[in-house]
Amino acid sequence: MPRRTMIEAIRDAMAVAMERDDDVVVFGEDVGYFGGVFRCTQGLQARFGKSRCFDAPISELGIVGAAVGMAAYGLKPCIEIQFADYMYPAYDQIVSEAARLRYRSGGQFTAPMVVRMPTGGGIFGGQTHSQSPEALFTHVAGLKTVVPSNPYDAKGLLIAAIEDPDPVIFLEPKRLYNGPFDGHHDRPVTPWARHDLGEVPDGHYTVPLGKAAIRREGKAVTVLAYGTIVHVAEAAAAETGIDAEVIDLRTLLPLDMETIEASVRKTGRCVIAHEATLTSGFGAELAALVQESCFYHLEAPIVRVAGWDTPYPHAQEWAYFPGPERVGRALRAAMEG
Repeated sequence: MPRRTMIEAIRDAMAVAMERDDDVVVFGEDVGYFGGVFRCTQGLQARFGKSRCFDAPISELGIVGAAVGMAAYGLKPCIEIQFADYMYPAYDQIVSEAARLRYRSGGQFTAPMVVRMPTGGGIFGGQTHSQSPEALFTHVAGLKTVVPSNPYDAKGLLIAAIEDPDPVIFLEPKRLYNGPFDGHHDRPVTPWARHDLGEVPDGHYTVPLGKAAIRREGKAVTVLAYGTIVHVAEAAAAETGIDAEVIDLRTLLPLDMETIEASVRKTGRCVIAHEATLTSGFGAELAALVQESCFYHLEAPIVRVAGWDTPYPHAQEWAYFPGPERVGRALRAAMEG
């Protein structure tokens, strides 16, 4: 089976979708001739033509607004926002138009569109290229929110998102584009070519939205994570020797509460880890849901570990990033609580 980086898997997903359905179009800033800032769309314009993969003006509001109109008329746009940090000018279009279209039209119109965005830090991007805004989307009724952690899932989830009849926010952890980063920034990057989840089948397949995956089985404590922090959590479990069960949420909305509940009821403890800032982060919602559904099974308080409540720093990036040491401390706190 071929092995691909996450960049290649995402590109392959769009190519498969475009090959199967002429209504699928790809556009955004520099995604056509240049192939995107991270090269996720490289070669698509040459293969499918300038009417199917094309460049847009530097206007995120315009890109999303055009996509909403296209989707309402039956096309299936898969658009790229160059960095998740740049989506704020388009937030009104995402929330007030894309997310509401089915509801406000009584089901007469839908918005089958995908908004792809590189997210997260770990590349010295500083405060304007490292944000993790997933909680801003999970708060909005009408949106689905997806965060893959590996190439296999990235391709399957993106195809499923493109085929979904409603708008999907597809957040791509840029630190994982070329390898499964475990938080040890001072070590060489392990390429996806040497990781099992770097095996990505050719052709069409989907990973269902709303289904989590257990990346590491354990009995002592449940770790809920997504994106880059899945790999950090696995490293923390290995380094602390704590028998942690690591759950990769994959889709934040719809959320796989069945898998979460089964794990927490088994272990009796829960650690929630994400890269976004702590206050009002998606981890707070997860903590509330676990508290509501698993209260009588919990043997210790739920522990959260996340980014600090500051802008993402450039000079002190690794003090901000919740690496294996901080996740390890959270695991110990859960075991001692």
